[in-house]
Amino acid sequence: MAEGDNELIARSGAFEPLREPLFRRIWIASLFSNFGQLIQSVGAAWAMTQLTGRADMVALVQTATFAPLMLISLPAGAIADSYDRRKIALFALGIAISGAAGLSLITMFGLLTPGLLLLFCMIVGTGTALFSPAWQASVGEQVPPNALPQAIALNSISYNIARSFGPAIGGILVALAGVLAAFTFNSFAYLPMILVMFLWRRPPEKSRLPPEALGRAIISGVRYAFHSPPIRTVWLRTLIVSLIGSSVPALMPLISRELLGGEASLYGILLGCFGGGAVIGALAIGRVRAAVSDQRTMALCVGFAGLGMIGVGASRIALLTGLLLIATGAAWMVVVALCTISMQLSSPRWVTGRALAAFTTAVTAGMAIGGWGWGYIAAIHGTDVAMLGSGAAMLVSIGAGLVLRMPEIEEQRDRDMPLVDLDAGLDLTGRSGPIVVTIEYRVATDQARAFYRAMLDMESIRHRTGGYSWSLSRDIGDPELWIERYHAPTWHDYLRQRSRPTAADMKAWDRALAYHRGDGPVRIRRLLERPYGSVRWSDDVPDRGMILPPPQPS
Repeated sequence: MAEGDNELIARSGAFEPLREPLFRRIWIASLFSNFGQLIQSVGAAWAMTQLTGRADMVALVQTATFAPLMLISLPAGAIADSYDRRKIALFALGIAISGAAGLSLITMFGLLTPGLLLLFCMIVGTGTALFSPAWQASVGEQVPPNALPQAIALNSISYNIARSFGPAIGGILVALAGVLAAFTFNSFAYLPMILVMFLWRRPPEKSRLPPEALGRAIISGVRYAFHSPPIRTVWLRTLIVSLIGSSVPALMPLISRELLGGEASLYGILLGCFGGGAVIGALAIGRVRAAVSDQRTMALCVGFAGLGMIGVGASRIALLTGLLLIATGAAWMVVVALCTISMQLSSPRWVTGRALAAFTTAVTAGMAIGGWGWGYIAAIHGTDVAMLGSGAAMLVSIGAGLVLRMPEIEEQRDRDMPLVDLDAGLDLTGRSGPIVVTIEYRVATDQARAFYRAMLDMESIRHRTGGYSWSLSRDIGDPELWIERYHAPTWHDYLRQRSRPTAADMKAWDRALAYHRGDGPVRIRRLLERPYGSVRWSDDVPDRGMILPPPQPS
């Protein structure tokens, strides 16, 4: 964590972003939709408990909800980075409300089966998966840059306020009026968010280039994450913690019924305890980050969560289990919020949606796969054994920090200097390519080793901004001449690549350029590669790259 980050956290209050009217309206609307989703989750889990009573089927309710988030988050992130995020959010909310309404109707007519329950949970999850990257990536448009960490934490608080009271309300609602009431409530809870998004007059983002094709955009996002050490580390730590920690929400109905002998109302209260602890953790994240390094915070919170899970597995007293869940929820929330903040601040604007989608994929993959796995263990060995095992695994996972240390985050700001338009002598289209870029440096022989080390930073920068096949060569006959080389698939891909380096990336290149000692600036060549067989000449078709002589008078 940067030194300036400490000062920022100390100056800014946790609720400062709520002063922004747009963020406040969206935040309140998200609170309603979160309540609806949590109440539906209670109803779905309890409905499955009544329909089958099997631990693995109950755990599959969570898997069905989170599987779409795992499977389509990356495409959703690519769409969020390429198109109007407001329109994407409205479309996604339409899918979610359709799933919720469909679940209500089949329940109303007595047609609910385990298969249909899982199907409609997946439809709602699909809408959520498409909505989440667009919503999260648009937070930076709703608040000033210095309030972004607090805004991220507040969005977590919104969910966890709903998780604190929504399950309890859902449990009471299910106990008094049945699961239909829970499903119907969720159908109406989406309406405020739909209204707010419809009324948001989002300024259109102007770009001189067309949006990336979906496949190419997904590949660009994956390559950026792979070649960005901070994002890669946070992604892996998130996946590990989610796989292990998914036992708590997945097995909560069984903790209530089998370990404590409770009914739907107790299940809702226990979920409320876990969510209440998460609210405490979200409110504390700013002070925690200001006082303790991210690496130490991660280790401490993972340890507290592991001990809490072991305690839940051993407890047979509802009050003690509730207190343990509060502590576990607080620790869990600090871990998730820490990873979310790190992910968002580590990614530049052009790839924010895809970076957050990668984070969502890690969380939901862990929740979906881990939820099924712990449910399977609980079905064979018992809920208490599953909870004790997951808690022990959480404690062991602290050791992951020895290899995957939490990064010191520096916000990736877009560079201020505008790009210079390129003059192209050839008649190029957006699909022309591949484009080969070479950059020639002249470096004193006694500075060769230092220059080489500086250029190693450029390799990851070129790759994560869209370059391929990077190499650095040294002329055998002229040892002062170094040539950097990489390529882009098409002309449009190259134009996007040259616009993507951040201010920090440009500083890295400036460090390399400082070793250049030529009479002028470095020489940059942009070449249109012509692989064998790609050009079919015809004598009667002019070469558009040639300057033809004027026609002679007859």
